[in-house]
Amino acid sequence: MKLFLDSAITDEIRKYYSTGMIDGVTTNPTLIYKSGRNPEDVYQELIDIGIPDISMEVVGDENTMIGEGRRLIKKFGNRQATIKVPCTVDGLAACRALSDEGARVNVTLVFSLAQSILSHKSGATYISPFVGRVNDNSFNGLDLIKEITATFCTQNVESTQVLAASLRDVHSVAECFTYGADIVTMPPSIFDKMYNHVLTEKGLQLFDADYAATFGKAL
Repeated sequence: MKLFLDSAITDEIRKYYSTGMIDGVTTNPTLIYKSGRNPEDVYQELIDIGIPDISMEVVGDENTMIGEGRRLIKKFGNRQATIKVPCTVDGLAACRALSDEGARVNVTLVFSLAQSILSHKSGATYISPFVGRVNDNSFNGLDLIKEITATFCTQNVESTQVLAASLRDVHSVAECFTYGADIVTMPPSIFDKMYNHVLTEKGLQLFDADYAATFGKAL
């Protein structure tokens, strides 16, 4: 199980990466825009922090995405850079070309099993089904994760990993792993909430009270 952060705020990422629980970072143009920074400055700082896997999204037609992907790989290296492309005709063509050259490619904006199959056939390292956005359109995003992972298992697909995205609560994070996702990416606010449980809080209060009664002082 791998946990990625879906963010371009480097100070936050640095903080959570220091826990030793974060395995990578996914970014997109919207997150970069919200950061108010140049995307390549963000990528370089993430590399300097030591993030081992950074999804860097490219846009445009097939040739533009291929060219931009190659440029990013040349600048940042293929050890940490993962090129992120949309699940479109042009995006999957770019995926095929870049993956054939040894690049890691994350196919994003996946909303169906059919799209996941095409992404795998295009050489994708990761596919990113959008759980929350599927839910927004009156379908069950977690069922999509289950359907994709079950099909990949039946077909013995090992070269493409399921990276569940667009997650809005801790329950969805846990369920994605239950349903077979290899990786889950989430905002830092959701990662924070993974620590929390009302019974943990109540148990801690009891232990603190008993400690104080036993040793004569509060923690």
